[in-house]
Amino acid sequence: MSQFSSRAPYAVGPENARGRLYHEPEASGRSPWQRDRDRIIHSSAFRKLQYKTQVFVNHEGDFFRTRLTHSLEVAQIARSIARELMLDEDLAEALALAHDLGHPPFGHAGEEALNAAMKPYGGYDHNAQSLRIVTRLESRYAAFDGLNLTWESLEGLAKHNGPLHRPPAYIAEYDQQFKLNLGTHASAEAQVAAMADDIAYHSHDLDDGMRAGLFGPDDIAHLPVVGAALTQARMASLDVPPSRLRHETIRRVINALVSDLVAETRRRIAKMDPDSPDRIRRAKTPTVAFTPEMAEANQAIKTFLHARMYRHWRVNRMTSKARRVTAELFALFHADPSMLPDGWRPMAGEGGTEKAARTVTDYIAGMTDRFAMDEYKRLTDLSIPG
Repeated sequence: MSQFSSRAPYAVGPENARGRLYHEPEASGRSPWQRDRDRIIHSSAFRKLQYKTQVFVNHEGDFFRTRLTHSLEVAQIARSIARELMLDEDLAEALALAHDLGHPPFGHAGEEALNAAMKPYGGYDHNAQSLRIVTRLESRYAAFDGLNLTWESLEGLAKHNGPLHRPPAYIAEYDQQFKLNLGTHASAEAQVAAMADDIAYHSHDLDDGMRAGLFGPDDIAHLPVVGAALTQARMASLDVPPSRLRHETIRRVINALVSDLVAETRRRIAKMDPDSPDRIRRAKTPTVAFTPEMAEANQAIKTFLHARMYRHWRVNRMTSKARRVTAELFALFHADPSMLPDGWRPMAGEGGTEKAARTVTDYIAGMTDRFAMDEYKRLTDLSIPG
């Protein structure tokens, strides 16, 4: 915890930590969740987020968000909320930084293509892939695969979207090895990281959408919360230039969402009066939440972005190409794993099998946008050396 923060009885703390799958002596001067955060930041999967799509493919513009900048924004919001609620800031930050590690290249287009390709073998889920990365695919330590994160961090990653009554295959498989209590809610810190994700991507997608010219300030003036923020931003200066108007609006949107979340969560905590993190986990409903009015407003923002940004014809064109590239990469490698690089071929085995499909999916999911496009060219263009 920060030296400026105190911890509530319902916060995760060293006294109620459940350890790591592989025992390690804890570091002097660093909490278990500071170590988790540091391991995540130093992982190769985290570095690759710099060149993975959020909405716009990486080469479309230097100022648009990537998975990395999105994760950093989520971490900042999560840490601020955790401090307000007297939670463990380091655990909330670690989960925010790790929550998108499992995203493949090209954002949701890549995930849709991999999910369709993997349908005969259980599909593809980026939350399950995040867990797979930190427990198996990262190869940095002599004594174990993965990062050997704490139980609390693994629980938060697995339950990013809440309790799992029908978990994806890998999460169910890992749960047999290290029980994560999948049917309950996650810690308050994990819930904060998940809600910070919503706050960050809705607000910065509004920002990127206006920057890209997909819609303008007048197009969002009718939206709840956003319209009020826009009005306040305009009142701050009558001659504010468009770029500053956009920024002034977005920061007010973030503030409104965070303020509502903190107030409603405090109300729920006061009513519940939890005396331990497990009391938060066993609650029937999430503890960290918006008011019903703000949840409805947040849904209105999401609906607007879906119609005006995620399904904009310019985005659709890139999405279609990205989906096709991902699907063809999978088909080529799955049919003939001998084309996989060293290190991957032995793991794939024979072409057309489930083992090959899982290996190929891991290989593709770990690609950046740029590497996926280059790999596609190397496999399909005879003029480019393999």
